[in-house]
Amino acid sequence: MSGPNMRISVAAPAAAAVLSAALLVAAFPPFSETASAAFALAPMLATARLASPRKAAWTWFGGGFAFWFATLAWMPAICKNNGPWPLVVLGWLGLSALCAGYFALFGWLDAHAWKRCGRWGLAFEPVLWAGTEWLRGWLFTGFAWNFLGTALGPVPDLLAPARIGGVYLVSAAAILVNGVFATLLCRVVEQMRRNEERRWRRWTRSLETALPLAAVLLLFWAARAPSGADAGQLSIPLRVALVQRNAPCVFRAGTEREHPLAAYGRLMEAAAPAKPHLVVWGESAMAEFGRLESSAAMRVAEAFARRTGGAALVAGGDYRAQTNGEVRVYNGAGLYAIDGSNTTLQVYCKQHLVPFGEYIPFDKWITPLQRLSPIGLSLHPGEAKVLETKADGATVKIAPLICFEDTVPALARRGARLGAQAIVLITNDSWFSDSWEAEQHAAQAVLRAVETGLPVIRTGNSGVTGIIEPSGRTRWLTDGNGRPLVDAPGCQLETVKVQTGPRLTPYTRFGDWPLLVLFIASIAGLFMVKYRHANDR
Repeated sequence: MSGPNMRISVAAPAAAAVLSAALLVAAFPPFSETASAAFALAPMLATARLASPRKAAWTWFGGGFAFWFATLAWMPAICKNNGPWPLVVLGWLGLSALCAGYFALFGWLDAHAWKRCGRWGLAFEPVLWAGTEWLRGWLFTGFAWNFLGTALGPVPDLLAPARIGGVYLVSAAAILVNGVFATLLCRVVEQMRRNEERRWRRWTRSLETALPLAAVLLLFWAARAPSGADAGQLSIPLRVALVQRNAPCVFRAGTEREHPLAAYGRLMEAAAPAKPHLVVWGESAMAEFGRLESSAAMRVAEAFARRTGGAALVAGGDYRAQTNGEVRVYNGAGLYAIDGSNTTLQVYCKQHLVPFGEYIPFDKWITPLQRLSPIGLSLHPGEAKVLETKADGATVKIAPLICFEDTVPALARRGARLGAQAIVLITNDSWFSDSWEAEQHAAQAVLRAVETGLPVIRTGNSGVTGIIEPSGRTRWLTDGNGRPLVDAPGCQLETVKVQTGPRLTPYTRFGDWPLLVLFIASIAGLFMVKYRHANDR
């Protein structure tokens, strides 16, 4: 091919990548144009069907890099908190390229599926996309951020499939719909090449759009079908006070601070009249007073608990424990409760640590590497744990999560399987103050509530703070314009209904195994088709 047609063949994939990237960015916060998620990837899906696997991979890499570079534009905000800008920019570019690599993997696999299986490639796309999302969230500790299904959060009714297959099933449903638009695009291209079409093909081609839409409708019908066992569940009204302190990042130099006792005292005064059962502060909140287990922290927790009528307090901070003669440091969440004249402490230690943030890879074996950690030491990971609090005499079990952990579906599932009745997430996003990172982060947690069927009680030091119902509906602490309150102090009082004996959702029970089996089987099937074709030749 030469002349104008060659220019079209070269330019079309690049145009598809740019268009898909722009539409996909629009689907996520701060824009949250949810409808865009239904067709954002259609241009690149069409490219995978029409181009070679190699060209498809490069197209998806280019579109993926543009999307990730734009959607992670909050990363330079860390420079305000003593983050060295060369390393921040390098990390921004590197993370964008890494995530784009998973896009490229999907494009390469999808192109092979269409080349080897013809129109049956349509059946492979949802599984291949969901499988590559799972890989991105797991491989090399993972980056489980902005899965396609997360973009549907503003419309809770669209999240119902997460009860069955997690956020990955929601993403798969969205890819099916994107595939319908890709099919229409491919037809337009084909019609430009020839003007006639045999009648017998019209019927089969109508199925290419009708069947995916029918599958999506059936999926949502099955996911939303009410369970008679769940209908009769009793619930406990848990009164909670969510305190958003908005303390500056601890690494910001020369910052004028309000005294923490005065700041928390003012916010707790607003909570006291409601007589909450549970007060939740953000991640690292107790660091302003001492380590979680220190006498100073215990005294502060007891003082504020008595001022609110004896409410239990959840707050984050450093926790040190001796294991096999070694003193280990953890990023912890402590639950302080008054028991008569004593204050008891239960501690959860963060399981999923952030590499290059809370530890340096291999620094447990090469100890000098620990000096490179931005917090000055190397943290250890903890284990899944459920903490207990009281609500008018009834025991309520909560599963704490800290910061980035609300992006990882497996961690919320572990808490639910241990018998948790609610998930309590504490975070400190002031590292990225004055950016849209906090809103993007909060969007990730919405799916955890739907997947587990448990309410999520979420407090951010600088936002976003609020309640996520098991249906995916949210009640955020808001500013005067109805948007989530970010980079400002506030207090939110809520009553959360927690089930006395919550039933495990299908996703909590079976996890990601059904997806992984389908993903592996799909890739194996593609290789088998390739092997058969090679033998036929």
